[in-house]
Amino acid sequence: MESKEAFQIKLKEFWPENAPDSSNVQKYINKYKKDKIVIKCGGKVLIDPSLFNNFIEDLTILYKLGLNIIVVHGGGPRIKIELAKLNLESKFINGLRVTDKQTMEVVEKSLVEFNNEIVEKLRNKNCQAEGLNVSDNNVFIVEQESKDLGFVGSPKKVLNEKIENLVNNKVIPIVSPMGKDLTDQKYNINADTAASALAKSIKSRRLLLMTDVEGVLDENKKLINEIKPNQAKELIEKNIVQGGMIPKLLNSINAVESGVKGVVIIDGRKVHSILYEIFSDEGAGTLIRK
Repeated sequence: MESKEAFQIKLKEFWPENAPDSSNVQKYINKYKKDKIVIKCGGKVLIDPSLFNNFIEDLTILYKLGLNIIVVHGGGPRIKIELAKLNLESKFINGLRVTDKQTMEVVEKSLVEFNNEIVEKLRNKNCQAEGLNVSDNNVFIVEQESKDLGFVGSPKKVLNEKIENLVNNKVIPIVSPMGKDLTDQKYNINADTAASALAKSIKSRRLLLMTDVEGVLDENKKLINEIKPNQAKELIEKNIVQGGMIPKLLNSINAVESGVKGVVIIDGRKVHSILYEIFSDEGAGTLIRK
């Protein structure tokens, strides 16, 4: 085992200047090294090149430090752009996109393209990464969420072995949020729901949900640093939390109540938010845990 001094010298070769204090990194590696961390990326990270590159850099650092990470990506902003080109308007029910047959084709195309892009970027950084999408290597067995939502699926089973084989071979799984039912019909899955289902199924220690806001806000629009599941439910009941944050928070509550030790809704717009969340006490958003 290398000395603390040797580790710090090696770390300085790739640790970013505007990241958290590097002197604590070893402590957090020891904390997480035997666990799995699921990271869901979404929001502006998907369409802003500088945020996307920052996201890839954070993943590369986690990979170099030997942490076991699984990435689940969304595609909302990209899907919105593609639908607009076809003059197709999106409808949402409780933050979930209504997905008809035509919308489904756009969703799948956008998600597969983005999945390939993440894999390619990581491989260019000398990280081993493998894409898992509904066409090539499906990991979600789903049921239809509701008739009103169309081709939107609710995960009933996660094919853990595919994920764990990659993680055990030091490969980052890049998972697309789509699945199939028992008749091989494809369904779109809310990316937070997909990430939560996966985190529960593989018993990950942490689930990070990236978003475009600071985290969960209280009635005065102030960031809540940490919250318990029951308090989070109250925020939804009182309509303090609305729109797309509802499925995000419901999935967080469900994950924590199903064995994930902590879910963090983090601000993907903040530079190195992932590093701040994993390698510092201050974190980068709202932590939901019992």
